[in-house]
Amino acid sequence: MSWIRRVLVLFTLLGFVGVGRSALATDPLSLSLRYRTQTDQDSGLFHTLHRDAAWNPKETAIILCDMWDVHSSQNAVRREKQIAPRLQQVVEKLRSEGVTVIHSPSGCMDFYADHEARKRAIDAPKASNLPKEINAWCYKIPEEEAGVYPIDQSDGGRDDDPVEYEAWVKELTAKGLKPLSPWSRQIDVLKIDEGRDIISDSGTEIWNVMEAAGIKNVILAGVHTNMCVLGRPFGLRQMVRNGKNAVLIRDLTDTMYNPASEPKVSHFTGTDLIVEHIEKFVCPTITSDQIIGGSEFRYAEDDRLHVVMLVAEREYATDKSLLAYSVKPLGKSYRVSFVYADAEDKNDLRGSEVIESADLLFVSVRRRTLKTEQLERVRAHIAAGKPVVGIRTASHAFHVRNVDPAEGYAEWTTFDPDVFGGNYTGHHGNKLLPQVTFAAITHPILEDVDRMPYVSGGSLYKVSPLASGTTVLMTGKYEGLPAEPLAWTFTRADGGRSFYTSLGHSSDFEQPGFRVMLENAIGWALDRPAAPKATAKP
Repeated sequence: MSWIRRVLVLFTLLGFVGVGRSALATDPLSLSLRYRTQTDQDSGLFHTLHRDAAWNPKETAIILCDMWDVHSSQNAVRREKQIAPRLQQVVEKLRSEGVTVIHSPSGCMDFYADHEARKRAIDAPKASNLPKEINAWCYKIPEEEAGVYPIDQSDGGRDDDPVEYEAWVKELTAKGLKPLSPWSRQIDVLKIDEGRDIISDSGTEIWNVMEAAGIKNVILAGVHTNMCVLGRPFGLRQMVRNGKNAVLIRDLTDTMYNPASEPKVSHFTGTDLIVEHIEKFVCPTITSDQIIGGSEFRYAEDDRLHVVMLVAEREYATDKSLLAYSVKPLGKSYRVSFVYADAEDKNDLRGSEVIESADLLFVSVRRRTLKTEQLERVRAHIAAGKPVVGIRTASHAFHVRNVDPAEGYAEWTTFDPDVFGGNYTGHHGNKLLPQVTFAAITHPILEDVDRMPYVSGGSLYKVSPLASGTTVLMTGKYEGLPAEPLAWTFTRADGGRSFYTSLGHSSDFEQPGFRVMLENAIGWALDRPAAPKATAKP
């Protein structure tokens, strides 16, 4: 390479050649980075939080991972075609701001051998700090040792219908393509700027480019999150372990996950589980609307509604019970988020902003006076007529007896009658365990429920009489005491649907009938048809 070309390559990487006026501006990229941190040491529970970041565009690169022209999985191709136009908008915006755009369709470098963007990657000056294993796949970083990988991808993750897949293989073969690796180039929706962009699938080349350009921040988008986006030599793990500030655009990615594999949830829940894993142990994530405005991207087939679980009680360990329950069976039909209390301030539900996007609020809270703005989010959800499901201590969720809320905090003393039509006045002795009996009525919440009576491990709540507009689905009885309603529905004054049960002891979650009833209650409250039930233990 001549010294003239070497200088031109270096100047291009530094942003002095072929760059529009806007790229020289100093306005930072304003991003909201979502990450997860444990609620307390070794709790195994995580707050979902955000922090603001302001990145210098000239110190930032976006890497488009394996956005191939075709794939061995036809469903993967269909999903890629959905995100590609949105990703192109993101690329155009970032490029105009001065961000370095790196196209990385792995295994396709021969196609681009004569492309200036490819030559630019090859000709970049060798970095003096080249990481030792930057050209290798990275299958795990030390931080991930603290977690359990959330999905089984041992079958390769292809989720195609078998008949469709057989036809797809024949189609690829007829075109002279290898069915397992049919790609040859990047999808043509993503445009490559010959005067400015980079084309490479080499960890060494990409590192050289980034160091020459002074890149400190890396944005990853593309496919597939659980494989290439995480593990490639230019993937998230390598970027993080070698000191770059890395983020994933979580709404412009996809996984290779087959819902027939564990944990046997929706394909899109499988992607969410990988994103959660990344946010816990690898790096934060962002969404495309932070760059180009509008709303987050959502796949056309992703019809899951959003269930937000508020969990803040210490008596019944529902944080553990609900976490196990939320993956199976809720992960088949719903997107589930958790909000937990802060370890230092039990009245602070950290990350409660997610309530604003909830389709259904699931409450397992005991006697907390929330920060005023947090309780307002709960009130706004209910005032909008959205559904609520509550278990056990939800009847006295936001009412602390004989104590006024501290400044900046608020309570809702009538939450039980207002939201559940209930009348909680206390409970019988902890050793008086009730016999649980399901009502002999036809109701969607009791569909497919094993109605065998059982003894609950929790004391019997005093809740009679209930308000008008309630329908009792379950009762509890202890010898010598009057029977009490244990579960009921309620149509609120705002028109919204509520379901409440005073059950919720860990032993209740061992009962198939209780678990199916909860799943049905969520579906009923959301006015969704009942799905096939999974009654295995959580």
